[in-house]
Amino acid sequence: MGQVGQAAAGTAAGEPSLVFRAGPLLGALRLSEVVETMRPLPVHHLAGTPPFISGICVMRGLPTLVVDVTRLLSGGETAAERYVAVRTGRGTVALATGAVLGIHTLAADGEGRHAGLLGEAPARLIAAVGTVDAQPVLLLQSLHLVPDDAWAAAAATAAAS
Repeated sequence: MGQVGQAAAGTAAGEPSLVFRAGPLLGALRLSEVVETMRPLPVHHLAGTPPFISGICVMRGLPTLVVDVTRLLSGGETAAERYVAVRTGRGTVALATGAVLGIHTLAADGEGRHAGLLGEAPARLIAAVGTVDAQPVLLLQSLHLVPDDAWAAAAATAAAS
């Protein structure tokens, strides 16, 4: 199970999180943000979006942005094994991930010691850094994964359909 890790200020200690593979990395999302996990769905690519936006899929009858978490975090490419649907302030997003490894309680301190290691850009994506079985786990902030221009491209595609 999870061990104590490091976190940004404001991250609750001992929060249940869904842990998954993202290429060579492990990622996690707060369980309270996760809607469901599922097999990957067909994706329709969108022009003009960042490289980590795979495109848009139809999930439960609604157009849904798909974020490639491996590309977002490492810049690498791997085939998605699962989609993890998460709640954001602007709607549900499907995160294309590797294997889902289960639910772990990721404990974290509130000192934010990882910020200097990760730099500014990832700090808006990563709420905490913890460990599971001696491997680092990046706890993502799903509300900040999708930039405004990607939402605009998705809205334009949905309106054209």
